[in-house]
Amino acid sequence: MAIKTVDMNRLAAMTGNLFESVAILSKRSRQISTNIKNELDDKLAYFEGFEQELEDPRFQEEQTKVSLEYEVKPEPTEMAVDEMLEGDVYFRKPSEEDANLLF
Repeated sequence: MAIKTVDMNRLAAMTGNLFESVAILSKRSRQISTNIKNELDDKLAYFEGFEQELEDPRFQEEQTKVSLEYEVKPEPTEMAVDEMLEGDVYFRKPSEEDANLLF
């Protein structure tokens, strides 16, 4: 995995605060990770119930192919950073009225 530098000033400028940017990226990364895990679970669920066929090399090859497809995908954090830099991440700051409703 190659190391990719990120302009932290650019991320901070998007929200006005670097810590807010990091919090937003963290939440988005968790969302992406959950979506990827659900997709993989759905694809691997196909192979459940095939106990006898699991010994078949073609069946194992197909299962390995699905797993490898997800191993080569970029990390969720990297995807979240790219989305934010491209402007694809929606976030908002709660207004003071919204903050007062919480208390």
